[in-house]
Amino acid sequence: MKTLYTAEAVVEGGREGHGRTSDGRLEVDLSIPEGLGGQGGTGTNPEQLFAGGLCAWFPAALLAERRQWTQARRRRLADRVTSGVGATGMAGWA
Repeated sequence: MKTLYTAEAVVEGGREGHGRTSDGRLEVDLSIPEGLGGQGGTGTNPEQLFAGGLCAWFPAALLAERRQWTQARRRRLADRVTSGVGATGMAGWA
C-alpha cells in the first residue's frame, strides 16, 4: 500500500479524558453519555466524533476513483451511530 496520509491523535484519560490531534487542529474534552452509563458531562463523546468523521470521509472515499471531489463537497450527509449490546453480550455499533 502506498501511504497517502496518516492521521495521529492522543487521548489521555480514556472516554472521560481529553483528546488532541498531533497537528493541534482538534482539541476536545470527552464525556461518556448517560445512555452508556456515564455522567453525561459537557464533553463530546467518541460516538459523536466517529459519526462526524464518517460523514466527512465516506462520500470522498466513494467518489475518489471517479475524481468527483467537487460533488462530494457539495453534498450534505448525516450519520447516526448507535452503540449497543448484541444477543451474545458483545458491544457493537449500528
